[in-house]
Amino acid sequence: MSRIGKQPVAIPSGVNVEIAGQMVTATGKLGKQSLYVHPEIAVAKEDSRIVLTPRSMSKRARALWGTNRALLNNLITGVSKGFNVNLEINGVGYRASVQGKNLNLQLGFSHDVVYPIPEGVTIKVGDRQASLSVSGMDKRLVGQVAAEIRAFRKPEPYKGKGIKYETETIRRKEGKKK
Repeated sequence: MSRIGKQPVAIPSGVNVEIAGQMVTATGKLGKQSLYVHPEIAVAKEDSRIVLTPRSMSKRARALWGTNRALLNNLITGVSKGFNVNLEINGVGYRASVQGKNLNLQLGFSHDVVYPIPEGVTIKVGDRQASLSVSGMDKRLVGQVAAEIRAFRKPEPYKGKGIKYETETIRRKEGKKK
């Protein structure tokens, strides 16, 4: 039995959820999102919560049970609160700025890195131009955008220069011995 799948998904106030067959659509203050639940999982709305149950106890159905519950929970959280990933830029002369629909990064290369901001994601630059905040209602998209920005200049272990997640700790290495 899936311990995550057994837990019902609570619907917060201000969120409207509609179930049409296997398609679950949630509408909240941040927008509207839909999720297609796998056919081996039954979806039911009870009061102010959604309950998922497997149609059979096959290994595949039990594996998909917890996954679909987590995806549904992320969908409802996304339309009500949204998701946010904070990035820090460390390095002399490293900075970021948002120009229209592009993120302009100066990361010590001979050229500026221009990253087009995808639809559904907002990026805010901190006051020192050394911190970024990636936010949106789709958890997968927010995480993907943050990972792509981090990949332009990963933090290196000797001086700690690069782009890192706010919660990430960099294991520092000792330099050359003299």
